[in-house]
Amino acid sequence: MNPKLRTLWRLAALTCLVLSQTTRADDAAASSQPGDSGKHSTQWRIEPSLKYDALCLLNSLTGDSYYVWYYSGLYGKFAPKLTPEAKAALAHLKKVIKDDGGGIISANLCLYFSATNDESIDELLATVNHPEKLREKLSRTPYWSEDGWKRFESVQNDLRVILNWYKQIGFEDYWRENARPAATAKAAKMLALVSKFDVVPLIEQHLGKPLESNTITVYMLNYSQPHGIKIVGTRFLTDVAWPFEIVVRNSVHEMMHPPYQLDGDREFAAVFETLRGDKFLMNKVEHHNKSFGYNTLEGFVEEDCVQALDQLINERLGVAEKPQKRWKLSDDGMHVFAVALYQLMKEENYPSTDKSFRDFLVRMNKEGKLGAGNIKRRHRAMYGKQ
Repeated sequence: MNPKLRTLWRLAALTCLVLSQTTRADDAAASSQPGDSGKHSTQWRIEPSLKYDALCLLNSLTGDSYYVWYYSGLYGKFAPKLTPEAKAALAHLKKVIKDDGGGIISANLCLYFSATNDESIDELLATVNHPEKLREKLSRTPYWSEDGWKRFESVQNDLRVILNWYKQIGFEDYWRENARPAATAKAAKMLALVSKFDVVPLIEQHLGKPLESNTITVYMLNYSQPHGIKIVGTRFLTDVAWPFEIVVRNSVHEMMHPPYQLDGDREFAAVFETLRGDKFLMNKVEHHNKSFGYNTLEGFVEEDCVQALDQLINERLGVAEKPQKRWKLSDDGMHVFAVALYQLMKEENYPSTDKSFRDFLVRMNKEGKLGAGNIKRRHRAMYGKQ
């Protein structure tokens, strides 16, 4: 089945199940959770954002068919207004970030600009024109890299052109009149549903480290499909189209990025040396739809680690998808390491003796449980020979 049709099917199915699953999820949230003293420590904030909607819309404005499919009406409204300069800027932006860089435009730019307090188009423009503060703030986060910053510098002029075009067409007024009301209404309904879930203690237990804050901020957007996007801090982006189960699942997932630090950890680097030698895994890394993202081994493995972790947590919260169904449908079934790691964590009763998720992976590697052939073997255990 076409992956986009699967996404639509899944959304329709989830929407139909919201009422029936709300009772079950409420019961799960009300029950005592491991490490929960009876008081919820998780604080939730959900609000619209002009800044992030404006950046997410760029995916579609490039004319990329992967995103136009989701927003064909919106693209039809804005595309005729594009100036030749704006079209050229959008094309170069896509080339640098997606085509050559293997990234996602919205995820990349939202992450970078989340290191600022910008809200308006004028404030975004000021940062593009004078990015020194952005660089300084971003360099203090786990998401900093010199290569990433060079890539951002190479699209500065494109962003300048696009943001000025936004001003020319009155995008802020359009957003306030047409997008913010829907996002505000959905945010209020969503807050009432997700506030029952105390996710922070479970996340910290499974990562083996504290989060920066016990407040999770969710930005409710209109133009972010099909992605959930982690940004700086305990914050992430979601879309008005998703039901509350997806928002809870995404809150668990996004708060765990990154689940470990690679730099300077020789013992942990050995994990990647082992995985790089696994032909079954590397075939998925090198031959999947690049629009899904995760186009390096490091990015692929990080995503699959977080997927395996969030599956365990969401099962305890009562909002998880069935693992077999999830990983068969998700991103054309590419997440084979998540499938294997999830089973391994179940076998090892994770979290139990390991101090952190990083320590668990190192131990599994030393014990030979990540060696060549094991990922395929565990994948077959879930799905059979394919």
